[in-house]
Amino acid sequence: MKMMVSAFAAFLLAGPAQAADTKWDLLIAGGTVIDGTGKAGFRADVAIDDGKIVRVSPTALPKTNAVRIIDASGKAVAPGFIDLHLHMDPVALPSGENLVRQGVTTALGGPDGSSPWPLADYLEKADALNLGMNVAYLTGHNSIREAVMGLDNRAPTAAELDEMKARVAQGMRDGAFGLSTGLRYTPGVYSEIGEVIELSKVAAGMGGIYTSHLRDEGAKLLEGVGEAIEIGRKAKIPVVLTHHKAVGSPNWGASVKTLAMVEAARKEGVDVMIDQYPYTASHTNIDILVPPEALAGGDKAFLARVDDRKQGEGIMEGIVWNIMNDRGAGDIGNIQFSIVPWDKSLEGKTLKDWAVREGLSPTPENGARLAIEVIRRGNAGAIFHAINEEDVQRIMKYPFTAIATDGRVGKLGEGSPHPRSYGTFPRVLGRYVRELKVLTLEDAVRKMSSLPADRLGLKDRGRLAAGAWADVVVFDPATVTDKATYQNPHQYPDGIPYVIVNGVPVVDNGKWNDAGPGQVLKRPGAKS
Repeated sequence: MKMMVSAFAAFLLAGPAQAADTKWDLLIAGGTVIDGTGKAGFRADVAIDDGKIVRVSPTALPKTNAVRIIDASGKAVAPGFIDLHLHMDPVALPSGENLVRQGVTTALGGPDGSSPWPLADYLEKADALNLGMNVAYLTGHNSIREAVMGLDNRAPTAAELDEMKARVAQGMRDGAFGLSTGLRYTPGVYSEIGEVIELSKVAAGMGGIYTSHLRDEGAKLLEGVGEAIEIGRKAKIPVVLTHHKAVGSPNWGASVKTLAMVEAARKEGVDVMIDQYPYTASHTNIDILVPPEALAGGDKAFLARVDDRKQGEGIMEGIVWNIMNDRGAGDIGNIQFSIVPWDKSLEGKTLKDWAVREGLSPTPENGARLAIEVIRRGNAGAIFHAINEEDVQRIMKYPFTAIATDGRVGKLGEGSPHPRSYGTFPRVLGRYVRELKVLTLEDAVRKMSSLPADRLGLKDRGRLAAGAWADVVVFDPATVTDKATYQNPHQYPDGIPYVIVNGVPVVDNGKWNDAGPGQVLKRPGAKS
């Protein structure tokens, strides 16, 4: 693993400060430390040297001992935020500026069953890049299953299951933090629970975790939660119900039951927790509207089924049902295009807008026809406005819910992405802490730092304490806010003047510093 050199290279190479009269690289002075544990904030100075925190002192530290001083008076000083769910494949845009400006200093990739392969080669290439934040990865069930079985809708043979288990083990040896599944996506949707349990046992035996995009987040949400808990129980593996939500208006309020299920499982001894983004819309490809069995074998096979009169009618009925009861929440105006490679003019527009442009009545049936046309043209990303605010707040309050973006590393101005890629963490601090008082400031920071750090086994990140890596966020609790919207998502937040990664300011008094101090992190105990 490489060690990035900061702008204060001469001092960094000299080793950590050992005495009071030794120069520190950086002193963050006069701020209110929110240390990540959930305890009340306190006034303290934070001294940083050689990439690590060396002092957190309630007593003012001598400024003459610091090469550089950041005046944090009136600001909060917190551990860098850890994003448990980020789509960052491939690492072609290594700065991650849209994430780092939110305060993210470490992100976990490979979610929803999709991950790079072979992971060792990928991490080696990532390690050579100018990373703006620390990156870690899961190994993905869907990627492994597709490599071994294609997009077949069937159970694996014994030999195929053994090959998948071997690939999970290889991913874990290469540094993966665990196994992710996307049981609503192909080909993971074609797997039975026994297959996932067997693969999860491999990850569990090597110290990994299990993160699950549930098999259903709408009408069968309770079954999806129950399946994930059962996998945790049988495989004896820590579980994250990732981007937890209740999709579709008929299912609003179901979080009362899902949280009760999680709490009961925890009392039983199943180590299950949640991550969540603070929005009432999800994001994925438009083919989420299609009944999964119709997608078996890939797009060519799907289109052949659509063109078969009898099968096509059934597929249409299934899409209409999903528009009415699931991701569409009853209105094709709730389905908003994000990335449309074949027609950029549709980005930011809704399925309803497209129907009107084509001279069609904006009915669910016409929406279904257009959804099929999207797949004919190569698919597209979409934002689905189908989540209830009360569920968002209820899930957020649960003590074992971490904050995560489910966003993407992206370029400023490219496409019309979900605003979560720019605003998740400041939105929680501004809207849900300061304005709505859903969380206290200290608990919000805990959900962004020590809670995800503990899930990943990162003992030296996620807290402001001597000996920890100096991943630090300085923000103004009175002004921090997200600015990204569904109509104008490419906007960085306000109120976060400093983000420090491994001791190096990457956001420096509001300005981006392309220093690239991020590291590739591997699961504790993995080969180096």
